[in-house]
Parts: sequence; C-alpha cells; structure tokens
Amino acid sequence: MKKLWMASLVSASVSLPAMATTEITWWHAMSGQLGETVNKIAHDFNNAQDDYKITPVYKGEYPETLTAGIAAFRAKQSPNILQVMDAGAATIMNAPGVAKPVQDIMIESGYPFKTSDYLAGVRNFYADSDGKMIGMPFNSSTPVLYYNKDLLKKAGIDTPPATFEQFEKDAEKLKQTGVVALSESHTPWILFENFKSRHNLPVADENNGYDGPATKIEYNSKDMVMQLTKFKEWHDKGYFKYFGKNWDNNQVPFERGEVAMWLGSSGSFGGLRDRVKFNLGTTYLPSWDSLTKENYHTFIGGAALFALSGHSKDEDKAVAAFFNYLTQPEVQMEWHKTTGYVPVTNAAYELTKQSGYYQESPDAEIGVKQLSLQSGAWNNGYRLGFYPQIREVIWSEFDKIIAGDTSVEEGLNTIEQQGNQLLSRFKRTLKK
Repeated sequence: MKKLWMASLVSASVSLPAMATTEITWWHAMSGQLGETVNKIAHDFNNAQDDYKITPVYKGEYPETLTAGIAAFRAKQSPNILQVMDAGAATIMNAPGVAKPVQDIMIESGYPFKTSDYLAGVRNFYADSDGKMIGMPFNSSTPVLYYNKDLLKKAGIDTPPATFEQFEKDAEKLKQTGVVALSESHTPWILFENFKSRHNLPVADENNGYDGPATKIEYNSKDMVMQLTKFKEWHDKGYFKYFGKNWDNNQVPFERGEVAMWLGSSGSFGGLRDRVKFNLGTTYLPSWDSLTKENYHTFIGGAALFALSGHSKDEDKAVAAFFNYLTQPEVQMEWHKTTGYVPVTNAAYELTKQSGYYQESPDAEIGVKQLSLQSGAWNNGYRLGFYPQIREVIWSEFDKIIAGDTSVEEGLNTIEQQGNQLLSRFKRTLKK
C-alpha cells in the first residue's frame, strides 16, 4: 500500500510509458546525518516506482562538489543533478549551456510547474531576472537569532530583541550577569548579504547581478560602515564575541551557555533542539530600526539542485520525475522535520501547519515565516560571479577589523576593491 501511495507522488501529474529503468546520478555535498537523509530520499524514490533509479554520490564540501561538477561537464561526464551552494549559483547560471532550467525540464516532461507554488524568499533566489526558476531549491535555510531563554530571564529580559537597537540595551544587562550577549556564524552570509536583504538594500549593481554581470559590490556603504562600527564597538565592550571563521567555534559557546544569543542558520534548529540543555528560543534576524521600519524577508542559504545539460531526453525525464517527487508536500514536510531546513513550497508549509508540528515546535516555523515576509526591490537574491572568493575577502577583512588591525573604513575599501576586481574578472570569462 505504501509503495502504491508513494508511486502516486511520482506520477500524479503525468503518465509514464513502460520502459527499461533509466538511471541518473546526483552529486551532492551532504555528509553525516544529512548524507544519510539524502540517501533515504533517493532510496524511497527508487522504491516508489520502477521506471527510474537515482544514485546519490557525495563529492565533498560545497566548493569541491562545484569544482568536480564543472570539471565533469567539461569532460562530458557530468552527473544529471548537481547540488550547488547559494554563493556558487552564479557560476552555473551564467555559464551558457551548462544547466537546463528546472522550469523548462519540468514543463517539457509533462509536469505542471508554477513558480508561485514556492515560498517567495525561496523561488526568487534561483530564478532569472524574468522570474524563471533555473535551480530547484533543496536544502534551503535563512539566518535567524537563537536565544537562551534562561539567560535572558536571569538578566530581566522578557523578549528577544527585534532590532539591533534593542539588542544593544539588552547586551549590557546580559554582561552584568557574566555572559556574552552574542556570537555569529558565517559573517558574509549574515552580517553582509542578509544585512542588505533584511533592509532591502542593494548588494551589487546590475540589479544584484540579475540583469547582467555585476562589476560593483555595494558593501562600502554608509549603512555597512554603521553596522560594522557597531559590531566592533560591541566586541570591545564584551557584548559580542567572534570566535573566528569556523562555524562550530561560534555555535558551541552558545550551546554551552557561555553566550546568550547566536546568529546562525534556521537549518541548525533540529540539532540544537536535540542537544541543548536550556530552554531554546528562535526569532527573526534583527534589523536596524534606524534603517527601515519595514519587515523584509531575508535571502536563503544552503543550496539548490541543478539539472545539467548534455543528457538524453529519457534521463531528463528521470530528473523531472525526481524533482516532482522531491517537492511533494509529504516529502518536503519530512525533510523539514528531520533536518530543520525549510519546506520550499507553500503546500508543504501548509501541510506541516495542519500536522500540528508548529504547535509542538513553534520555533521550527520561524525560518519559514521570515522567508514569507515582504519582498522589495533588492531582496530577491544576488547573482555574483566568483562570489565564494569574495566571501573569503570578507572573512579576512572582518578578522582584521575585530582584531583592531584595520579600521572599518579600510576593511570595507579592501572588500570593495578586491570584490570589484573579482566581479570584473568573472565578467571577462563570460566573453571568452
């Protein structure tokens, strides 16, 4: 019975003729428990029908997976599906003929496809300037504020800060109790990219790279100077502690109760919920009241799945069948509950609400709600070439700013200069 029900998920919208099993490969960057979940998804899809078989292959971390995928495409030995991180999307999407738009491959294979079925903050990030979806959102997350309810209560704080202005007031109260108020993981994603999205501010020229290859990064701006000046000030006062580039080095002190609040990923919720010994809370990424009174959605993080070109029509149909299965509400809901990543479709979100999951775990809904906030002119996403390298420049300069080895202005000047050089170099590669 279960197999028949799952088979209906795969073929609910299209009739597939009897044929020999078509095999496809999926290169991904999910290790550990996430890798096991990926394997289970593939296993369940394969067991749900007899026409297609997908084989997931772990290829290393995101950069290694992207590099391997590009090399394989050039050698005409590419996988059918490649998982690409948010910052690497421009590399695939701007390379002519590398990826087949998911919207095209679904429609051509006979599946109904509407971009409006996807959460606003999700669908726009992997779409082109006309709104056509190029990549299939998969492990989607967004930055949120986690907080230790017990430590806030001890400091006389009833609610977590919705603004950074309020955070500054709360931080002094927390300091008086002997704890650091805040840490954060992934500086470029949270303090740069999503600072811009949360306040509907431009990241780069050419409509954040959607209208053409960008050549100017917008991080050397008055608003960014203000934010980084504050974070440096908070660091010096003991309100904020930066433990370096490593993600866990900033998360673990929060888990231990040494830090009261942590800016991290909504995708971390499941693990945190199971590990911490205190009362855990989650809320939106704070915004600056001095910059906007509006409540704009953030960018997504994580990665998307891209259907690579150069494969047979039957294999493309297999990819479409898998994507159709992957986005079914039941499958998305299970992925969301198991991992903490957000469900990418409105139907999956509604099903999860109806299941009572958010009544049991209201904090699990924060990331979805934040991605469902209002859109503006600049917070749909960004498409910037060599952006992983630009992130490395940001990390390097932020380290120097916090250490006092350079000023905020000098650090942002370096980010702008080196960032613009990388953007221009990427633009030149497109002309070859």
